[in-house]
Amino acid sequence: MTVKDIAKTIEDFAPLALQESYDNAGLQVGDPEMQVSSALLCLDVTEEILEEARQRECNLIVSHHPLIFRGLKHLTGSTPTERIVMKALTSGIAIYSAHTNLDSTFEGVSYEIANSLGMTGLRPLRQAGDNPRTGLGVVGTVKPTPRLEFLRRVKETFGVRDLRYSSQDSRIVVRTVAVCGGSGGSLIDDAIRAGADVYVTGDLRYHDFTSYGDAMILADIGHYESELCSQKIFSRVIRGKYPDFATYFAESESNPIKIL
Repeated sequence: MTVKDIAKTIEDFAPLALQESYDNAGLQVGDPEMQVSSALLCLDVTEEILEEARQRECNLIVSHHPLIFRGLKHLTGSTPTERIVMKALTSGIAIYSAHTNLDSTFEGVSYEIANSLGMTGLRPLRQAGDNPRTGLGVVGTVKPTPRLEFLRRVKETFGVRDLRYSSQDSRIVVRTVAVCGGSGGSLIDDAIRAGADVYVTGDLRYHDFTSYGDAMILADIGHYESELCSQKIFSRVIRGKYPDFATYFAESESNPIKIL
């Protein structure tokens, strides 16, 4: 099959029309007509990821975050992005990304987070267009759970080393939960309007906690931790259409943020 076949499979699931105006989802590097035999799935395309694809003989990389987010003005190898593009081209490796379209689609990133937490009655936190099933974030319900018990579940589920959350009365019981993969600070007001007891997302700012921490529990699980599930989604979508096509989760994937 070709790069174009895999791209169409992903876009049938997560249409490019769903991506935000600032985004750059789609084919990043390579010929859409190139034959592909296997794909390496990752969150970010790094030089280590590209080398892993070479070692595994994968001629396609599928990532959540776009390699090329802003236009390249030259290809001199002076930045990691330039070196990746140059080496991918010379190595015959195509790179495809599905970003905010994967966030907004039905059963996308936020739905994956919600399902991991056992949430039911799911609906988008901020609906996209006329489709009631698509949009950024997800809100739903869980079995009534004491606050700290729920937060411990969140920490364990996503492998969070240091969970940042807003401090409130420990007697609070969690029933309605809002989630959003990636940087979800812009949806805090939507979570409040949805009546969420807790909002689980990544990359929250200090002033998000001081401004909204009294309205509901804010839980910052980290950007990386919230979107690593994109690998599972890619694998499920691609292998659902092409069961014999080999997909691999990148073993060299690592959180770029370290904690001492």
